[in-house]
Amino acid sequence: MKRALYLVALLMLGSCASAPSRINNVCAVFDQRDGWINSWYGSAKKTEREFGVPVPILMATIYAESGFNPYAKPPRTKLLGFIPWKRASSAYGYSQALDGTWKRYQAETGNWYARRSNFADAVHFIGWYHATSNRVNGIALNDPYRLYLAYYLGHGGYSRGTANATAQQGAKRAANMATRYAGQLRSCGR
Repeated sequence: MKRALYLVALLMLGSCASAPSRINNVCAVFDQRDGWINSWYGSAKKTEREFGVPVPILMATIYAESGFNPYAKPPRTKLLGFIPWKRASSAYGYSQALDGTWKRYQAETGNWYARRSNFADAVHFIGWYHATSNRVNGIALNDPYRLYLAYYLGHGGYSRGTANATAQQGAKRAANMATRYAGQLRSCGR
């Protein structure tokens, strides 16, 4: 009996450490990750209440950044065209937060044990970052395009207007997904 419980717990924890399938439907994402141990929907709603950023925007940011992969990292550059070398940045986890920005988040929130590969921590980080974009850059909390642009470029880059085509495409993709997710959440009663 003890061995069976251990195996069930191990399987449940293992399933939480992988990306959900069917990420184009936010209701399906929540259905896959709302267990008795943790609730992604509960974490996202808690973040929405704390920072005022709607759940569809939070989830669309994660969709655009990592595709819900808890261990996502940028690809390695190649030395001499074929030798794996350094990564383009220190971005990591669901939120693809950079090392320095993550440390700033931990210091400002007191959440010293937060991990970028933990969904609740990552969604909280995104809510905090978008709320900071609202305060620093004057971006409305319900504007997924500009919130994502500031997320991608950083607050300084957004202020300078340094958006390139890649940043604009990412922001459009995130905004479209936020709109889609909002409709899906209404249809599944969340």
